[in-house]
Amino acid sequence: MSEYMEKHAVSRLIGAPPGYVGFDQGGQLTDGVDQHPHCVLLLDEIEKAHPDVYNVLLQVMDHGTLTDHNGRSVDFRNVIVIMTSNAGAAEQAKAAIGFGRDRREGEDTAAIERTFTPEFRNRLDAVISFSPLPKNTILQVVEKFVLQLEAQLMDRHVAIEMTTEAASWLADKGYDDKMGARPLSRVIQEHIKKPLAEELLFGKLSKGGLVFVSVKNNKIKLDLKGPEKRRISRNKPPLLTAS
Repeated sequence: MSEYMEKHAVSRLIGAPPGYVGFDQGGQLTDGVDQHPHCVLLLDEIEKAHPDVYNVLLQVMDHGTLTDHNGRSVDFRNVIVIMTSNAGAAEQAKAAIGFGRDRREGEDTAAIERTFTPEFRNRLDAVISFSPLPKNTILQVVEKFVLQLEAQLMDRHVAIEMTTEAASWLADKGYDDKMGARPLSRVIQEHIKKPLAEELLFGKLSKGGLVFVSVKNNKIKLDLKGPEKRRISRNKPPLLTAS
């Protein structure tokens, strides 16, 4: 929602008033829901939007309708609205005070109360705080990134296999309780994608092949094999192999 930080950005949601530029174009929110009345509306990082956007959403959450600048009423009764927020993330990242405490309890709730008005909070059905991801979930994220990379290399006839030890190494290096799993993409870029780039153009993988990812001496190791070693077909995504 960082695109809606300015006051005038509200007109993008419900349309510009009569006489203003874009009056005949309608609003992104009202037109979108009018065309897809049964949908899930995700408002990412809602705290970055202008407070006037909150006022627009009050009508949606209270009455299930929203009126655009043309006077047209759009039905939101079959729309599930989900809002994400980083409010309180900075406070949660700070070290907790006291023995045996590794999290700052109640900081997220206090941050939400500071950020959003009482009338806005009272219209929310529930506020869900997310805990740090467990290790097994992070491993699934690693596999997701690897499968995405393999899909990109499919046209070059390159397949990827990875040991569970390598996946665990990437998970440990790429996940941070404060930043979440976002750094994981950069770790895979640095340790897998970059080393493969030259091999794909001029090296062993120029005609396809198999990339076997493992760990040696606490570093990612890539074993490259020619196209004759590549898996010809498979009916499901590859599972992580044993170390």
